[in-house]
Amino acid sequence: MATTQPIRTIKETKALAQYFLDKNEPRNYVLVVIAMQTGLRISDILKLTWEQVYDYKTNKIKKTLTLTEQKTNKTKIIALGEKVAKALKHLAKTAAEAGRYLIENPRTKKPISRIQAYRIIRKAAETLTLSNRVSCHSLRKTFGYHALRSGASHAVIMDIFNHSSFEVTKRYLGISQDDKDIVYLNLELVA
Repeated sequence: MATTQPIRTIKETKALAQYFLDKNEPRNYVLVVIAMQTGLRISDILKLTWEQVYDYKTNKIKKTLTLTEQKTNKTKIIALGEKVAKALKHLAKTAAEAGRYLIENPRTKKPISRIQAYRIIRKAAETLTLSNRVSCHSLRKTFGYHALRSGASHAVIMDIFNHSSFEVTKRYLGISQDDKDIVYLNLELVA
């Protein structure tokens, strides 16, 4: 089985998010936006509740999200940027009730399953003709890949992903010779 890959172009990340807006699927839009903008694992995203992201006293999206990662049992504080807040506001119009999950199955009132999340992402990736190696985990990798490309420190990315070395992070993000070539060809230090 092939390793999942990050979505490597901003055009494709925007197309994936827009796909769900165009289909009027705000829940699925929030799923991909949170995954790509925070780098959280799908298992952690599916457990998120409205109380974690919405301040009912002020009726506003919170500035940060605090959670304990399911896989590592480590507490994480994540800044909720403008893109995440915008997506959450979009979903909040119909779903921001205390006690509810963000990514909820409307029939059961429980989070959708990881399998259902995978199907949602795969169907969109196929429709948009993205790589055949796009999955839920690709969205986490997409976050790291683009954070690195935008100049984020190796140490910070390693810390976000809880990796033991940058070698692990490079393999995880699928840093390839093509990525290295882009650096060589686009750097202009002399006239």
